Amino acid sequence: MSEDDNPTAAMLAIGDELLSGRTKDKNIGHLAEAMTLIGIGLKEVRIVADDEAAIVEAVNALRERYTYVFTSGGIGGTHDDITADSVSAAFGLPCIYNDEAMRRLAAHYERRGIDFNGSRQRMARMPEGASLIDNPVSTAPGFVIGNVHVMAGVPSIFEAMLDNVIPTLKGGAPLVSKIVECPFGEGDIAARLGEIQKAHPKTSIGSYPRFSAEGFRTQLVIRARAEADAEAAAADIRAMLEAMPGA
Repeated sequence: MSEDDNPTAAMLAIGDELLSGRTKDKNIGHLAEAMTLIGIGLKEVRIVADDEAAIVEAVNALRERYTYVFTSGGIGGTHDDITADSVSAAFGLPCIYNDEAMRRLAAHYERRGIDFNGSRQRMARMPEGASLIDNPVSTAPGFVIGNVHVMAGVPSIFEAMLDNVIPTLKGGAPLVSKIVECPFGEGDIAARLGEIQKAHPKTSIGSYPRFSAEGFRTQLVIRARAEADAEAAAADIRAMLEAMPGA
């Protein structure tokens, strides 16, 4: 059986805050569910500190062993966000300011009237030759180099980035996605949305808050292997929204 017939994945969660217990990881479970839905076996998860040598060792070990590697954390603009540098080192590539990432970030901060300073520019750094992973939540992109997909640690951003990565993966079963635009914030729908998720165990429902000209809104993304499963969950979500006060 070829690798494409039986693709595998590993995850590398990066950050001192995970190992100290200050932050409770939510991305591992989400990735596991998403990989199961598309027929890719998540075979290993590692958690490492913000230490370049540890990250380099883990990236190189995992990318040799598995079809896909997904990392979370350490791509922000602060001094201890060293994932981009470490992944560059793992591949033996220079860590550069990506032109397209710089353009997107500069436009984002200009729209908000915020200074695009050196710390924020650091979020455009990645290995030379990397491809961008879109970030619809806060603009700062992740990146792909080889079979390694480098994404943010914030769960809502990690999930949104993963939604953009999944269609590019090969070998797994096709994934059906349905999008429902919600005019309410996450806090207004969280409890009922959780009930709908439990009622549809063959789906994965993502919730992505965003700000538009109309105010705060939430995009709900339903993923499943079968069209019928995705549509059944989407129908329940639409019914929930129609029944809410102010709908």
